[in-house]
Amino acid sequence: MLTPIDTTLAAYQLVIAEPAFWRSYLNTFIYTIGGTLMSLAIVIPGAYALSRPQLLGRRFWNLMVAFTMWFNAGMIPFWLNMRDLGLLDSYFGIIIGFAVNAFNIILLRNFFESIPSSFEEAARMDGANEFQILWKVYMPLSKAALATIALFCVVSRWNGFFWAMILLSDEEKIPLQVYLRHTITLLSDDEEFTTTLINAPYSVETVTAAIIVCSIIPVLLFYPFIQKYFNKGILLGGVKE
Repeated sequence: MLTPIDTTLAAYQLVIAEPAFWRSYLNTFIYTIGGTLMSLAIVIPGAYALSRPQLLGRRFWNLMVAFTMWFNAGMIPFWLNMRDLGLLDSYFGIIIGFAVNAFNIILLRNFFESIPSSFEEAARMDGANEFQILWKVYMPLSKAALATIALFCVVSRWNGFFWAMILLSDEEKIPLQVYLRHTITLLSDDEEFTTTLINAPYSVETVTAAIIVCSIIPVLLFYPFIQKYFNKGILLGGVKE
């Protein structure tokens, strides 16, 4: 028989009844939405500047951005830098500390370079400055690429785990992924909870699975609406005329 026997939602009821679960869920939304907006606010003008032929030292700056994809300072210097800046155990530290991604800048830069220069020339003839050209010309023409970048940022922020675990010590500020790890560790080491499982309709594994399922629901709801932009944005961002 392939049909489930004695189906129960007890594990889900246990999960959603825990206030810490909803608090971590809210934190994840804060980090995801705030981090994505912060990333877009930095990546968009950065990519636009690097796409401008008239940028002084353009080749050097492009090489510097690409260089960070291959080499970085390392975990310990990054942690020390966050500590010295006073960004440990704070919402803003998680949001601003991972706002810039070199791949996203390069992808969006390539897309900007693929836009015909005639659009920019027409805007300049109408008296538009650089900010107006970016806002009224390039961004409306770059919806697919911007949606792609936003999707990358959302998924990366939503699944953020390691650095959130390292940088955050306040249980009130941890995101959902760190809460999941804490829950797994707590349930596995809690002898009292293990004893109650003898007659309970759930187990450590089912509780863990319930948290995982709850954590991916927003992504499952969000992705179908942006998938068409994702596919189109990847292709257009890689074509250079």
